[in-house]
Amino acid sequence: MSLLRTKSIDALIAASEEPNVRLKRTLGVWSLVALGIGSVIGSGIFTLTGTAAAGVTFNYPSFLHAPVLDILMRGTEAVSSIGRPGAGPAISISFLLVAIACGLAGLCYAEMASMIPVAGSAYTYAYASLGEIVAWIIGWDLILEYAVSNMAVAVGFGAYLNDLMDNALGFHLPAHLSGPVIAANQLTGNWFNVPAFLVLMVLTMVLVRGIKESIETNNVMVMIKLGAILLFIFGAARAVQVENWRPFAPNGWTGILTGGALVFFTYIGFDSVSTAAEECKRPQRDLPIGIMATLVICAVLYASVALVLTGVQNWTTLNNAAPVANALKALGMDNLRFAVTVGALVGMISSLMVFQYGQARIWFAMSRDRLLPNLFSKVHPVHRTPHISTWIAGFVVGIGAGIWDIGALAELSNIGTLFAFAIASAGVIVLRRTQPDRARGFRVPLVPLVPGLAIFFCLLLMFSLPLLTWIAFFIWLAIGLVIYFGYSRRRIAELEG
Repeated sequence: MSLLRTKSIDALIAASEEPNVRLKRTLGVWSLVALGIGSVIGSGIFTLTGTAAAGVTFNYPSFLHAPVLDILMRGTEAVSSIGRPGAGPAISISFLLVAIACGLAGLCYAEMASMIPVAGSAYTYAYASLGEIVAWIIGWDLILEYAVSNMAVAVGFGAYLNDLMDNALGFHLPAHLSGPVIAANQLTGNWFNVPAFLVLMVLTMVLVRGIKESIETNNVMVMIKLGAILLFIFGAARAVQVENWRPFAPNGWTGILTGGALVFFTYIGFDSVSTAAEECKRPQRDLPIGIMATLVICAVLYASVALVLTGVQNWTTLNNAAPVANALKALGMDNLRFAVTVGALVGMISSLMVFQYGQARIWFAMSRDRLLPNLFSKVHPVHRTPHISTWIAGFVVGIGAGIWDIGALAELSNIGTLFAFAIASAGVIVLRRTQPDRARGFRVPLVPLVPGLAIFFCLLLMFSLPLLTWIAFFIWLAIGLVIYFGYSRRRIAELEG
């Protein structure tokens, strides 16, 4: 078997229609947009905005924690003690830069999703365009992306839940029951992040019940968190002090790019939209609309929140798990803080639900293609959901969220996301050459320029991540290749032989 053999688009679509693995088509365009917003507007707007603005420093100097781009430009000695510089108030520019990069990649996703309306997202697109080994790498990469990004969101959920209880009830959970076991690569003395684990278990039960019920729940939560975001923007704007925006970009383009690389994973909601292809009523029309509308709406909201947050609080004080709530607390706006904290919690729950939904669909698609055991592609006889994949994903992510901190998780998710976006963009170029006459519900303009720019921006942001993140990423990919050659490839050969 060739490592680069592709799977025909017709075969992928036919496999998705088989009765024993067919999912229920119930989603319209509004549900897709809400699905995207539900994923994108989560921990990023309420937690990572502060972390990316303030930057991260370390208790010991190590060039492993410096951005790769900075190492290439300045050398290991020059960057060994700076950690990761913050973007400062220019984090709003970071969000817009990332939105442009995501917009270019989003155009590519829209074309691929309209042409291949099958669950699996970039994994499926890679299988149809670049070959089996690339598809496996991307699928394995997407498992990492969805898992660790949801761990990061769950950690932020725990922090905001404590803030809500402190504000409303005057007490909060002790740190050993609500904090990470490992933070900044060190043991903290905490036992387990119980809120992060429990919220994932509850959402797993909801997702197993059915996509229609899950989407209806998500739609309500999206409306609540959009209201909370608008309350913060207009309510806190009157407390903005212009001097907090000076200097606007304290660490120059290095800080802006590093901040962008840190918050990139907050935009991957449109990737979650593409995983819903098999449960969409009119995928060729609605998927492109859902993807692009998600990006536009969320880019405006992110930039607005970033400007207000860095205007009411000095950017150097924002490196904590609940920067929006803490900024309002410092301003004495307790009523607004309560409303925003409720909205933040609802927003994170919505984001967690969408990511868990997407992750189970990736495992489902890889199993249906026989790269993973059949167990992962079993569909519940009543609810028509991949229930076993959903439960396994829930436990894996829940246990991870109870152990690690938010910063390391966000960065590890980012590099996987950027890599997946680059591969999906490359797939557009390949399929335009190999299958130019195939019907496409949406076409990327100016091919190969637009996909090429998407790949360039993704690589630029990847090189803005720390060297340690790259090392962890390659270790994860190496583990995946061992599984592929030791199990997946052998299993396919036996089934086809």
